[in-house]
Formats: sequence, C-alpha cells, structure tokens
Amino acid sequence: MAWDEWEQLKARAAEGKSPHMRLNQLAAAGGGRGTGELVVHQDDLGAVGHEANILYDDVKSQADIAAAGSGSGSTGSTMQAAATLKSRGFQTGGALETTVEMWTSQVKAVLQACAHISDHLDYTQKRHAEDDAKIGAVIRGRDGSAVSVSQLNEYFK
Repeated sequence: MAWDEWEQLKARAAEGKSPHMRLNQLAAAGGGRGTGELVVHQDDLGAVGHEANILYDDVKSQADIAAAGSGSGSTGSTMQAAATLKSRGFQTGGALETTVEMWTSQVKAVLQACAHISDHLDYTQKRHAEDDAKIGAVIRGRDGSAVSVSQLNEYFK
C-alpha cells in the first residue's frame, strides 16, 4: 500500500468516515468470496504423506548414521578413528566423536519427523473420511440430502 493511500485512510478515519483497505492479491479460486466450508482433498494429504515417506527412505539410506562407514562391528569407521585419536591424546578425537554423536542425533530427528508427518497424514486422511461419513449420516435435509455448512451456520447466529 502506498504511503499516500495510508494517509488518506487515516484522514477518513479521523473524519468518521468508514476507511476501506485494498489488498493487492488475487481473487480466491473460482472468483468472489469462498463458501466458508472446509475442504480437504484426500489426494493432497496423500501426496504430502507420500513425499514425507520418500524423504524418510532417502535420508535413511543415504545419511551416515553413527558414521557406519566401512568399520568392523557396530562402530563405524569415523567413530573408530575418533577412538584411536583420543587414545593417542589428540583432542580432535573427542571433537570428532561429539560431531558424529550430534550428526546421528540430528539425522534421527529428521527421520522421526518424516515418519511422524507421513503417519499423521495417513491418520488424518482416514479420520476425516470417518468423520464425514458420521456427520453425513446424522445431518440430512428434509429431502434426505446433506445439509451444507452455510445452512448449519444459520442455526448459530
């Protein structure tokens, strides 16, 4: 909004006139005002959940968790190097060990977040479908058709 327009609005408000603000944005999809009804597209939820699942698989397969590397046993090569450096008195060994621990912690947090997003969206998708079915069974018009949210809203005014 330009500064002049702002000054005009302040002047109108001071005069007791109703100020109007113009927002520089596109009209809602379909033009005009929305219906006020919540719309959740199952395909959208499924797509986001799918992408979170793909990200989980990619991070799990490509991230070096606990510096697995080519080391023997359950300790990765980076952790073995850290232990060797520490045993020989190098401070770098402790810093490297801390770095591996922090990296592993962060990768696990990302994996957990991806799994949570995917699982939550699957749950949300299922729950919305169940809620829609329950509401649809309870709320019907005189002719048996579903009552729109805008009609329900009239009862709360």
